[in-house]
Amino acid sequence: MFEKEYDVIVVGAGHAGSEAAAAAANLGSSTLLITMNLQNIAQMSCNPAMGGIAKGQIVREIDAMGGYSGIVSDKTAIQFKMLNKSKGPAMWSPRVQSDRMRFAETWRYMLEQTPNLDFYQEMVTGIVVENEKICGVKTSLGITIRAKSVVLTNGTFLNGLIHIGEKQLGGGRAGEKAAIGITKDLIDIGFDAGRMKTGTPPRVDGRSLDFSKMILQPGDDDPQKFSYSDVTQPLKEQRPCHMSHTSLLVHDLLKEGFDRSPMFNGSIQSIGPRYCPSIEDKINRFADKDRHQLFVEPEGWNTVEYYINGFSTSLPEEVQFKALRACAGFEHVKFFRPGYAIEYDYFPPTQLRHTLETKLVSGLYFAGQINGTTGYEEAASQGMMAGINAHLKVHEKEPFILKRDEAYIGVLIDDLITKGTKEPYRMFTSRAEYRTLLRQDNADFRLTPRSFEIGLASETRMKKMEDKYAKSDAFIQFFKDTSVAPEIMNPILEANHSALVTQSDKMFKFFSRPKIDMQAMRKIDTVEAYVQENNLDTEVLEQTEIQVKYSGYIEKEKNNADKLHRLEGIQIPENFDYTKLKSLSYEAREKLSKIKPTSVSQASRISGVSPNDISVLLVYMGR
Repeated sequence: MFEKEYDVIVVGAGHAGSEAAAAAANLGSSTLLITMNLQNIAQMSCNPAMGGIAKGQIVREIDAMGGYSGIVSDKTAIQFKMLNKSKGPAMWSPRVQSDRMRFAETWRYMLEQTPNLDFYQEMVTGIVVENEKICGVKTSLGITIRAKSVVLTNGTFLNGLIHIGEKQLGGGRAGEKAAIGITKDLIDIGFDAGRMKTGTPPRVDGRSLDFSKMILQPGDDDPQKFSYSDVTQPLKEQRPCHMSHTSLLVHDLLKEGFDRSPMFNGSIQSIGPRYCPSIEDKINRFADKDRHQLFVEPEGWNTVEYYINGFSTSLPEEVQFKALRACAGFEHVKFFRPGYAIEYDYFPPTQLRHTLETKLVSGLYFAGQINGTTGYEEAASQGMMAGINAHLKVHEKEPFILKRDEAYIGVLIDDLITKGTKEPYRMFTSRAEYRTLLRQDNADFRLTPRSFEIGLASETRMKKMEDKYAKSDAFIQFFKDTSVAPEIMNPILEANHSALVTQSDKMFKFFSRPKIDMQAMRKIDTVEAYVQENNLDTEVLEQTEIQVKYSGYIEKEKNNADKLHRLEGIQIPENFDYTKLKSLSYEAREKLSKIKPTSVSQASRISGVSPNDISVLLVYMGR
C-alpha cells in the first residue's frame, strides 16, 4: 500500500478532510485519507447542526458542486428550518438539526463507496519536503508515505490543549489525543504559526430536564432540504428543540468561578470566536443583560443526550453544574460531560494562494481550522476547494478559483488570504458584498456548470440544473408576455392591500409589487393552469418569484460585479517589487510585499492599502 506514490494525501478526516478526500478521489486522483481514529470520520465536535446564517448558503454551494455535506445533512437531519424568512431572499439561510451519530456514520459509508480512496489510521507527525516541493508525510510509526500533493486539515488537534477550570489536558477534543510534530516541521520550513481557542458547552441527560418550563422550538411546517439532487427527500417528521434562559442568579453563580476560569486567570492567552463567545465571556462583556438564550438541542432521533447551545464554557465543572441547575427546566439536570475550551495551533492564511496552496511549499494545501476558521461549513468548503486544486495541480490543469461574486466560498477564501484573521473566522451574509447574487436558492445555477466543467458535478446534476433554469426562465417570460384584466387582478390586489388598477397590464408588473407573492398570483386561473401543465415544483416557483421581485437589485449587483472583474483582470506579476513604487504608503508596500496579491482587485481589499495606493498601482500598470 505504501510503496505507491499517491496523487493526494489528506491528513485529518473532519469536515474539511472528508470533503477534500471526496473531491480529489471523485475527480480521479489516487487519494489516501489518514486520520488518528477512523471511528470519528466527520465527527460533529461541537453542535449537532449544519447550516445557519450564511453557513447554509455554503452547504448548498458544496452540494451544487458535487460535495457530500448537503446529502449527508439531509439524510441525517432531525429538524429543518429556513432562517431569516422575514427578510429578503439574500438573507434566507437553511439549517438542520442533525443526528450526531448517524451523521458521522453516513459520511463514512459515502467515503467508503468513493472510488480511488484509501484509508489509514495513524498520527501524521511530519511532512516530507524536497526542493520546496511536498513529497509526502511521516507517521508516528516511522513510515514515510509519498505523494504528489498533501492537504493538511488538522482541525483543533495541532498541539491541542483542553481547559476545564484550572485543569489542563492534552487533546484534540474530548477523549482524543493531540497531534504533535507537524507544527514544528512547518515552522522549521519558515511558516508563521499562532494559537486560537474555541469552546463547547456541557452535554446533558434529557431525562433529567423539565421541558414544560421551556419554550418549544419546532421545525418548519413545510421543511425543505439542502441537496439539489434527488437522492434525498425533505423530512416527514421532526424532533423539536427547546429554549430556556439564564438569569441574574445564574450569572452570579458563574461569577463565583471566575477566579478559576482559564479565560480570566491567564491560562488562555489565545483569542476565541467573537460571534460564539463562552457564557462567562457573555456575562462579562454584556454586563447590562440580565439573561441570555439557551437552545436545548437533541443529539439524535433515539438518544437522550442534549447539547446546550449558548452555554459554551471552560469554568470548573462544579461551577457549570451549579449554574445550569439554576436555569428553568434544568433544576435536576445530570451531565453527560462538562463543557471545555480548547487551544490549538493555526497558520495565518495570508501564507496561502487562492487555491489554498501554500506559497512556501509547492503542492502543500491547508484547509479548515488550520487556516483560522471556525465552523463545519467553512471547513468543508475549504476542504473541497483544496481537494479540487490538489488534483488539478497534480494533473497539470488550470487551478479552480471562485470569485467573490460567484460564491460565499469565494468570499471566504479571498477574505482569509487577503485580509488574514487574528480570531476564528466565521462567515456572515454581511461579509458578502454581492449577497443578492449569492442566494441559497441559486447555488446550482452559479456553481454546477463550473464544477461540471472540471468533472466533479455529474451529468445528472447538470441536466437537473438546466431543466430548473429553463422552467423558471420560461415562467418569467410567461409573466412578461401575458396581460391580465382589471376585473381579474383587482380582487387579488384588494385582498393584499395593494392599489387597484383601471386597465389591463402585464402580469410581471403586478407580480413585482411588494405585497403580491406567488400564492396571490396563482389565484389567476391562467397562472395556476401554467403551473400544473408544466409540473413546476417548489424550487422553480421560488426561483421565479425571486427573479421577478428582485430583478432590479440583481441587475445592479451584476453591474457592480462587472466593475470588480475589470480590476480583477489587471494582473500583478508574482514577484513584483513594491519597494520601487515610492508613491505607495509605507504600510501598503509592507502589506503588498507580504501578501503578494495576484490582481489589483485583490490588492484593493488588503487592510491598510488605500484608494490612493490603488491609483498608484493602476498608473504603474498603464491604466
